[in-house]
Amino acid sequence: MLLEYVIFFNLMCGVVVFCSTRKHLLLSLLTLEFMVLSLFFSLFLMLMIFGYELYFSLLFLVFTVCEGVLGLSILVSLIRSQGNDYLSSMSILSW
Repeated sequence: MLLEYVIFFNLMCGVVVFCSTRKHLLLSLLTLEFMVLSLFFSLFLMLMIFGYELYFSLLFLVFTVCEGVLGLSILVSLIRSQGNDYLSSMSILSW
């Protein structure tokens, strides 16, 4: 029971930091990965408690890696085109 509260607290801390991050894209991506990691731990915990197979957690990790690679490719594209990773310099019209 305490472990579930710790995981929920980690998820809420990630949400608060993600909502308060307004300067760098890299920091936003790191907080998203932190939230995904806490979701993975909660999924793993639930699958272990109910005795299910852990193949779904492997599938979740595959999609997490794809999401991380997509975020890093956007970061590299932004740095190459504008020279920094500030969110204020990013605009929909400039892409």
